[in-house]
Amino acid sequence: MTGPTDWVRHAARADWPGAAAALRHDLARDPSSATGFANLGAVLVRLGDPAGAVVAFRRALALGLDDPGVRYNLGTALRHTGDAAAAAAALRAALACAPGHADAHNNLGNALRDLDRPGAAVAAYRRAIRLAPSDGGDRSANLAAALTLLAERDLDAARRAAADWRAEAPDDPFAVHGAAALEVGPVPARAGDAYVRGLFDRFADEFDARLDRLGYRAPALLADALASAHGPPTAAFDLLDAGCGTGRAAAGFRPFARRLVGVDLSPAMAAHARATGLYDAVEIAELGRFLAAHPAAFDVIVAADVLVYFGPLDAIAGAAATAVRAGGRWLFTVEHDPDQDDDPRTPPRLGPGGRYRHGIAHLRAALAGAGFEIDEMRAVTLRHEGGRPVAGYLVAARRPGPTGTTGDDR
Repeated sequence: MTGPTDWVRHAARADWPGAAAALRHDLARDPSSATGFANLGAVLVRLGDPAGAVVAFRRALALGLDDPGVRYNLGTALRHTGDAAAAAAALRAALACAPGHADAHNNLGNALRDLDRPGAAVAAYRRAIRLAPSDGGDRSANLAAALTLLAERDLDAARRAAADWRAEAPDDPFAVHGAAALEVGPVPARAGDAYVRGLFDRFADEFDARLDRLGYRAPALLADALASAHGPPTAAFDLLDAGCGTGRAAAGFRPFARRLVGVDLSPAMAAHARATGLYDAVEIAELGRFLAAHPAAFDVIVAADVLVYFGPLDAIAGAAATAVRAGGRWLFTVEHDPDQDDDPRTPPRLGPGGRYRHGIAHLRAALAGAGFEIDEMRAVTLRHEGGRPVAGYLVAARRPGPTGTTGDDR
């Protein structure tokens, strides 16, 4: 016979189906066990059944277990069912009993963001960070995202919140970069390593799904540009996928590559890239330092939506010129800022979303300064955000040499 603690033994082995079955057996014998229903709800969350968890948590509350932790779990499960309004109500009920519950403030921010209330979400995230500053991580990324949304509605309010956050957390990379993106404080020459690593480590598991929803096109555009430049793929090149992320571009570039190398600053993203099995090597490194450390190592370098985390491109263009062989090519995409198209002295702009936008004049000047010749530069749509196309440029540049890029030059 199943004993009342069997579910604990299953849970200790991460056997969540077994834990759920044991709890249901116990609850069939004692349907008045509020704690049993609360435990069942927690196990159903682990099983990816938020709707079932909602039923279990509500049953626990109805049986008298009026506990802020149960209300917090109910709110979290409700959000995962898509009912953000009910989630917010449950989380507020939890906070009425436990106002110092940092996770509840953070998840309330998530629900408010779902409800398109970025100002209230910002306030909730800031409260969560104040209550547990050492646990920033995801909360800082959440706050930065909410500030971006708020800036679209009320730029002044977003700037005030960003300035306050930076003053409170001067060492938080999300606070520093988020404030700079809203023109509060100095704009760095590129996004800091800690910001980029934290951002992409956080999104690694859901990154591809997010980009699919946005209609992300940069890797396919670059693969098409490489095919246009060189004809059908012949597995001839030593090719670097710079900022490879999860490796979603690898399938398009692998047919061109004798050797395909990926490099990314995020360990979590690099792990996904390795798991594709399409790379000969995947390195974890900052791109500029990696390029400088691999002189004349590649025939082709591709960078899909990587340079949006660099401001002035002079230094990274010089590093790319170091790493690519004579006759080799550098293909990349950038987000476009038409206000900077005419004057190369105008610095690239850091947008509210934390990405730099580049003008044509700066692109041409940076490439020429590094010794590249431009074979192709054309306007493209990189993805859609908020129902609007994100304008960009695709660039194919070549380092002059005695021969074209054949993969045989050393």
